[in-house]
Amino acid sequence: MRRRGERTSREKVEAETKSAERKAEQGGEEYQCTGILEQDFPELCAHAGIAGVPEVTLRPSPSYPADEEPPEESLPQVLARIQHKHGLFQPRVQVERDGEDPRGTHTVHLRGWKIEEAMLGVLSRCLPALAGLQAVHLWKVGLTEQLLPGLAELLARCPRLRTLSLEGNPLPEPAFHVLMGSDSTLAHLSLRNNGIGAAGAHLIGESLSTPTSFNRSLLSLVLSFNHISDLGAGYIAQGLRLNRSLLSLSLANNDIGDAGATRLAEVLGPFALSQAEVVEWRRLLLAEELRRSRTAPKETERPSKLRLAKQGKTPSKKELLVKEEARQPRKPPEPRAAQSKDRKTSGQEGPELSELAQVLLEARAQEGTVVLPGNRALLNLNLSHNRVTERGLDALLAALEGQRQEESPKAPGQQGLMCLSLENNRVPAASPAFARLHELLLPQDPSLGAQAQGEQPEAGK
Repeated sequence: MRRRGERTSREKVEAETKSAERKAEQGGEEYQCTGILEQDFPELCAHAGIAGVPEVTLRPSPSYPADEEPPEESLPQVLARIQHKHGLFQPRVQVERDGEDPRGTHTVHLRGWKIEEAMLGVLSRCLPALAGLQAVHLWKVGLTEQLLPGLAELLARCPRLRTLSLEGNPLPEPAFHVLMGSDSTLAHLSLRNNGIGAAGAHLIGESLSTPTSFNRSLLSLVLSFNHISDLGAGYIAQGLRLNRSLLSLSLANNDIGDAGATRLAEVLGPFALSQAEVVEWRRLLLAEELRRSRTAPKETERPSKLRLAKQGKTPSKKELLVKEEARQPRKPPEPRAAQSKDRKTSGQEGPELSELAQVLLEARAQEGTVVLPGNRALLNLNLSHNRVTERGLDALLAALEGQRQEESPKAPGQQGLMCLSLENNRVPAASPAFARLHELLLPQDPSLGAQAQGEQPEAGK
C-alpha cells in the first residue's frame, strides 16, 4: 500500500508539473505586452524558459557635453568609471528614453547576449510594442544567417524604427543584404566588424541597385572594419550607379586600394550604361512613348456641318448626335486588363521602379554610347585607413572637379560629394593632389569651416 501511495504521489507531482508547464506556455501566449521593456522582456523570457537573462536597465548619459573635456575626478570616481567601461562588455540590455515616461523608450541596446530562435521570438513580441522605438543596437549577439530573415521581419513590424546597428556578428555565409531589400524602411544601417568580404559586398551592392530594382530608404551605410577589397569596392560602386537615396557611405578600415577607389570615382561622374542597363533604358523609352501616345488627345476628323452644306449634303441626326457627344470632355475608363498590361509594359509596378525609371531616363545617347549623369546624391564618402595611393587620389580628384564644373543641379539633394575622408592612406601629406582636394572640399564640408584656409588635415601615413 505504501509503494502504491508513493507511486500515486509521484504521478500526481509529475501531472502537476506538466500542468504548470502547460499553463506557463498558455500564459506566454496570452501575455499582453505593456510597452515597458523593463517589464515585458523578463516576463516573456520566463514564459519562454530562457534563464539567466540580464536585467533591463536605463542607459546612463554622460554628465558633460561630448565636445568638452571631462572634469577632474576623484579616485573613487575614476574606479567607478573604469568598472562601468569594462561592464559595457558584459551581457546587458539597456534602454534610452525621453523624460521619465517608462513607455517613452526610443533606443534599445543588446550587448553580448546570444540571440537564438527563442530569444528572437521574445524580441518579436516586446519590440513592436514599443510605440516610440527608433533605433536598435545589437553588439556581438551571435546572429546566424538563418535568423536574419526573422530579424528583418521583426524590424518591419516596428513602424518608427529607422536605425539598426548590427556589429561584431560575422557570418559564415553572407546574408546581411536581407536587411536592405527594396521594401526595407531602415534609414541608417551599421555593419561594422562583421567580416564582410567580396561575396557579401556583391550582395550588398545588388541591394543598393540593379537595372530593375533599388533600395530607396537607406540614407547612411557603415561598412567599416570589414574585409572589403578592391573587388568588393567595385561591387559597392556598381550598386551606386542607379541608387539616388544613399547620402553617406563609410568604407573605412578595409583593404581598398587604387583599383577600388577608381571604381568608386567612376560613378561620381558621367558613365556609360552597361548592356543590361541600355536594354532597360530602351524599354523605358518605349513605355514612355506608349504612355504619351495613350494620353495625347486623338484628333478624329469628322465632317463639319458647314463642309457638308457646301457639298450639298445635310447631316443626319446620328451624325449630329455624334458631334454633340464629341464636344463633351469625357475620358472613357480604361479596362483593368489594359491597365495591368500597360503597367507591366512600362515596368513601373511599384514606387521603387517608378523612381528608378526616372533615374534611367536621364541617360542620353552620345556617339554610339548611352551616358548617364553620375551619382550626385552621395554627400559623404569615408575611405580612411585603406591602401589608396596618389593614383586613386587623382581619380577621386578628377571626379570631384567634374562635379564642381557641372551646372547646379535642379533637384534638391544633388549637390555632389561634400566630404571625402582619406586619412591614414598611402598618400603623402605634401601631395599637390591632396591640397587641391582639400581646397575643393573646404567650401562644401561644414566640419572644415572652422579650420584655417592654409591648414590641411593629415593625408596618410
